[in-house]
Amino acid sequence: MTSLATAQRSLADPGVRHPLWPPLTSGCPVTSTAEVAYALDVDYDYDRVPADLFERPAAHGLERWAPLLPPLAAPGLGEGNTPLVELPDGTWVKDESRNPTWSHKDRLSRVAVSAAVASGAAGIVVSSSGNHGAAAAAYAARAGLRCAVFTSPYAPPAVASHLRAYGATVLTVPVESVRPLMRRIVGELGFHPVSNLTDASHTGHPFGPEGYKTIAYEIRLALGRAPAAVYLPTGYGELLFGVAKGFQELARLGRCSSVPRVYGCEPSAAGALAKAVRTGRPAARVAVGPTDAYAIDCEINSYRGVVAVRDSGGAALTVTDQQMASAQRELAAQGLWCELSAAAGLAGRRAQGTRETDGPVVCVVTSSGYKDIATATVPAYEPMAADWPSVAAALGG
Repeated sequence: MTSLATAQRSLADPGVRHPLWPPLTSGCPVTSTAEVAYALDVDYDYDRVPADLFERPAAHGLERWAPLLPPLAAPGLGEGNTPLVELPDGTWVKDESRNPTWSHKDRLSRVAVSAAVASGAAGIVVSSSGNHGAAAAAYAARAGLRCAVFTSPYAPPAVASHLRAYGATVLTVPVESVRPLMRRIVGELGFHPVSNLTDASHTGHPFGPEGYKTIAYEIRLALGRAPAAVYLPTGYGELLFGVAKGFQELARLGRCSSVPRVYGCEPSAAGALAKAVRTGRPAARVAVGPTDAYAIDCEINSYRGVVAVRDSGGAALTVTDQQMASAQRELAAQGLWCELSAAAGLAGRRAQGTRETDGPVVCVVTSSGYKDIATATVPAYEPMAADWPSVAAALGG
C-alpha cells in the first residue's frame, strides 16, 4: 500500500497549502507570526482510501495504515497494535507501553524518521527528556542514520543508557542553547529535526503526529465504534491532535458516526494548553513548577492541542502529582505499570468524575514504569531471615 498524502497545509488557515516535500519543520512560513508558530497539517486524497482499509485485521507495524500516513520510507519495529484493556468500572485503557521502546513515541518516530530517510538526511536530531529520544534513536538505528539527542541532566539515568544502546550521541547543554544548536546541526551537518525547532510556541515535525492517528484507528477497530471520550496525557499536544484527527478521518470516511471528545490532561505545575484554551489564545507560555511528571511538564503549548480540544468539544484539564500517583497505583493494581506522566489521562478522567452515557471511555497510557524518575533509585531488596515465621509474617500469615 502506498501513501495518499498530497500536501502540507497551515493549521491557522487550511487554505494555505504547501507541497508535501520538503517537510516544513519550522511551521508555516505564510501564517506564522513572531508570537505564534503555526504547525503544518498533512492532507490526503481521501477519495482513494481503500474501501476495506478498516476491515482488515489488526497487525503490528504502521504500514497497516500506509494510505493515511506520509510515506513510510524507514523500516519499522512492529510498532502499534497495542492492547485495549478494560478496567473494572468499564473504562478502557490503551496501553502504549507495549510499543518497541515502551512508549507512544514509536508511532511518531516511525513517520518522522521516514521523512529523514526520504529527504536524504545525514542523520536526525531531537530534543527530549526521555521517550521521544529513545524512540527516535531506535528508528534511526534501524534506518542506518546517525542520531543526536539533546537531553536534560535531570532525566532519569536510565535514559542515557537507553539512548547510547542504540548508538545515539547524547548531548547535555543548558536548555537555552538547545534549539540554536539544533538549528546549526540541521543547517551545517544536514541532519533532519524530528522534534521542535521553533521558539515562538511549538510546531514540532509536520509528519510525526500523523503516526498518532493510528491509535484512533486501533481503538475503533477494537471497540467497533468510536468511544464517547478519550483522555490523554498532554505536553505539547501532538498526541492529542493526532488522536483527534484520526477519529475525524474515521467519521469523514463513514467508519464512525461521531467524534469523541478529547481531553488533554496536563500537570497542574504547568498547564500551558489549559491557559491557552481558557484565555482564547492559540498558544500560551507558563512558568513550570516542581513536578515528577517530567515527560509532560511543558512551558508552552502547540496550537495543535487547541485545535484538538476545540474541534472535538473536549477540554484541557490539569492534574496534580498526587492525582497522577493515585491513577498510577490504580493501573498497577490491574497489572499495568506506567510512568507517572503516562497516568495523567486516567487521573484526568477520575478528577472529572463524570459518567459518560453516550458510549465507552478510553484513557491512553503513554509509557512504561521503567521510564519513571524514581524507578531503580531506591534499594530494591531488604535481606530477611530465611525462616518460615519471617516469610509468613511478610505475607500477612
